[in-house]
Amino acid sequence: MTTPEGRGIGIGDTFRILHVSTGNVCRSPITERLTRHALAGRLGSPLSGYAGGTPIGGLIVESAGTWGHEGAPMEAHAETVLADLGADPAGFVGRELLDEHVIRADLVLTATRDHRAQVISMGHSAGLRTFTLKEFTRLVRAIDPATLPDPVDEGVVERARALVRAAAALRGWLLAPSAEADEVYDPYGAPLPFFRSVGEEIQQALEPVVVALTGK
Repeated sequence: MTTPEGRGIGIGDTFRILHVSTGNVCRSPITERLTRHALAGRLGSPLSGYAGGTPIGGLIVESAGTWGHEGAPMEAHAETVLADLGADPAGFVGRELLDEHVIRADLVLTATRDHRAQVISMGHSAGLRTFTLKEFTRLVRAIDPATLPDPVDEGVVERARALVRAAAALRGWLLAPSAEADEVYDPYGAPLPFFRSVGEEIQQALEPVVVALTGK
């Protein structure tokens, strides 16, 4: 069964997480691969063999860029950061953000508020499922895990859908302390230490999200 926008809503099917930045060579690849790495660890899945589009416990993790370098490799410093953090950078290919990516996504997490606005402006009823990464982290921290479906009894996919609905309901009530609080700044062209700080920032923001998604 699908919605009018073509997004699947069948029980037990997949849930797509789309990470968005500008070029899809720095921030969103780091976020994508760290998310996969964390999910695979939590859900007891092997860490290898999860190229784009392969579900991990029903969750598919992808990325794209609003000015994406289609077909480009990940930046070398981004690869180094992922390796340092234990995630696999191999085989990544950059993508430009297309309507079809937004249509298929159940959750869109962007690096900045500008990226969020660009995704929402594409339409496809994206407003209620698009957040900056740090915004979503802040909202997730405020959600009582006991109010979410049990991942064992009802599945991780149903839990993920409920988490997005709960976060969307909280958005107008739990505001950022500052505009900068919801931003992950672009390390493109910066030295490796700045890339490393961005990688650690992303990893810290992802931790509560992965815990909330998996219940682990």
